[in-house]
Amino acid sequence: MTNYSQFKLAAIQAAPLYFDPTASIIKACRFIQKAGEQDAAIVAFGECWLPGYPFFVWGEYALNNAIVPEYLANAVEIPSATTDELCTAARQANTDVVIGVAERDSRSHGTVYCTLLFIGSDGEILGRHRKLKPTYRERTAWGEGDGSSLVVYERPYGRISGLNCWEHNMVLPGYALMDQGTQIHIAAWPGMSDSRHLFLSQAFASQAAAYVIDVGGLLAPEHLTSAIRKVIDENPGEVAEIVSEGYNGESCIIDPQGRVIAGPLQGEDILFADCSEEQIFLAKAECDVAGHYSRPDVFQLRTNRTPHRRVTDMQEPEVDNTEFETASDE
Repeated sequence: MTNYSQFKLAAIQAAPLYFDPTASIIKACRFIQKAGEQDAAIVAFGECWLPGYPFFVWGEYALNNAIVPEYLANAVEIPSATTDELCTAARQANTDVVIGVAERDSRSHGTVYCTLLFIGSDGEILGRHRKLKPTYRERTAWGEGDGSSLVVYERPYGRISGLNCWEHNMVLPGYALMDQGTQIHIAAWPGMSDSRHLFLSQAFASQAAAYVIDVGGLLAPEHLTSAIRKVIDENPGEVAEIVSEGYNGESCIIDPQGRVIAGPLQGEDILFADCSEEQIFLAKAECDVAGHYSRPDVFQLRTNRTPHRRVTDMQEPEVDNTEFETASDE
């Protein structure tokens, strides 16, 4: 009989100190180390975990304007000293890390992307995925990604992928990853009390015949810096209610049949699940939507994987921005 690989998945449900990347990175590294001590093959954080989901976009215009410069100032560039710390933590814990970051455009310094950062257990950056279409008011905080980051990464324990929040409602980004044979998928959410994150994640697991780490974030008044709480207190209204009600995470781990095998998680903790390659093969044998369960004679998906380039210097060669170096190598 085949000796199927066995691996452990981990969802880290924790709150950053919103808009304080220094304090948040210390906390993230501590959780990565704890997951590594439990032999997790991969650990995942929620959407835009570092330095925090832009909850302020759902409130009043004046409050949004008061906070958004702080958000841009504390966003993360890739690579940077901040990502170097995450890479070191992944290497020391010997685990892959997928973490949501507000990524500042390193060229313009004026745009933030909702990015999933993929880091290997050797401490090297595997790549990033920028959210293709921010949802509703999120478009006032985030720019749009492109098709170059719809990538599945080959790892020793399986093929991994990830999408942010309502990209799972778009259908086609998911199919682009299923076509590449994803086996372990990170579904990153902000953590709001909304059942859609669960059934969309379960649908992805069933359609892709893949394990899904459905990981959400947390938000409560104590997770905000005193400066941000002061701004909210001075502008009472919708955002104050959002912060008061909070985001409660409810992270889950879902098997390739679409069944919840761990969670939902309440509060700040790490959710683990022991998984098997055998369950992936069983589910894909029953329904491989990119293979025997497809009809390419009827349906075809065209994907533009060319990176966005707003300005092209005809005197310089094309820059390959698909590979990353650590900031210390620059």
